[in-house]
Amino acid sequence: MSLYLTRNQVAVVAALALPPAVCAVLVPFRTGMSDADAALVLVVAVVAVAALGHRLAGALAALSAAVWFDFFLTRPYGQFAIGKAADVVTAVLLLAVGIAVSQLAARARKLKVIALTDDDYLAQIHHTVRLAETATSPYTVIDHVCRQLVGLLGLSGCRFEYGTLIGRPPRLEEDGTITWDHRRWDADRDGLPDEELELRVFHNGRFHGRFMLQPAPGAAPPLAARLVAVTLANQVGAELGTAGLAYV
Repeated sequence: MSLYLTRNQVAVVAALALPPAVCAVLVPFRTGMSDADAALVLVVAVVAVAALGHRLAGALAALSAAVWFDFFLTRPYGQFAIGKAADVVTAVLLLAVGIAVSQLAARARKLKVIALTDDDYLAQIHHTVRLAETATSPYTVIDHVCRQLVGLLGLSGCRFEYGTLIGRPPRLEEDGTITWDHRRWDADRDGLPDEELELRVFHNGRFHGRFMLQPAPGAAPPLAARLVAVTLANQVGAELGTAGLAYV
């Protein structure tokens, strides 16, 4: 998380610094370069910032590009004023196109992150299935899934209880939702509850035990991660069922 924030901070700095730097480089060529060509060069700078950071950085870069385009590359030079109507149009279009392109670039980066995350989820499920095929004891699979759940859900700890249903803690359900005292907890809005929650393990309708999940402060796994957690728990249920370790 800290690396992500650092990258976004760098993108904000680049959004403020890169457009004026590009404009300064173009100053010696401004008399022989059309405003449209200069604007296109600045759009490239905006896209570079948007690809590095978030949407805010891209929007700041677009605004910065329009402002410094006015200051450096339109007459009267060195002033925040535009003398020709055509230059006004170019500056406005630069701002609009820069913002639009920056949003598209940020969206594309987000989709790439989602795709990589989905691949990681599938890899975790595949790894557990392969382990279950080769493990000589279901306890090996349980320990492995506990470690997976810690990373997957942002937990501070995880343990497995065999055949116990003491208390009424919050519960991670089969559909990835969370219920607490017969009410649905909005995990997408509020993250995981501060209380320890359970993930029950069944196979063919038989109860085997439950994972007790201890959320770390601020843990807010997405629905996809919660569904993967349920899938991993079901794999443990299948292992315990095969081993004949069932509790009713």
